Amino acid sequence: MIHADPAPAKNSKLKTKNCVEVSAALIFRGGKLLITQRHAHSHLGGLWEFPGGKREALETFEQCLVREIREELGVEISVGALFEEISHAYPEKSVHLKFFVCRLLSGEPQPLDCAAVKWVDRSELEAHEFPAADAQLLEQLKSPRGAWA
Repeated sequence: MIHADPAPAKNSKLKTKNCVEVSAALIFRGGKLLITQRHAHSHLGGLWEFPGGKREALETFEQCLVREIREELGVEISVGALFEEISHAYPEKSVHLKFFVCRLLSGEPQPLDCAAVKWVDRSELEAHEFPAADAQLLEQLKSPRGAWA
């Protein structure tokens, strides 16, 4: 389920000052994909998303992802191939997201800096509400040609 949003999704790169660059992980294990729930008090609070976070200055998207996953979930990952790149305009800001296929190296994901963590299979994605920016990615993940391992 995708959270309705008054601003249409944009697939081209956004050229605005208020654009937040975000790196997100697609972590698969045993035919399931890891999703996290945003804190209720945060932007788009309560929605589900793919773990990751904002890129800091002088940090690559891959370095950002390793740092964010360690802080958010307490696990170590290796970052693989770029799966999708999406830009989206919300009324209050724009985001440029890069989704990477990642592998869990050590640890078991814990909700250290998110409300909850959950492993879901392809059919369970529909039962969770995601931000509008994730719509294009979710369609790809639901397809039989998705990256499920």
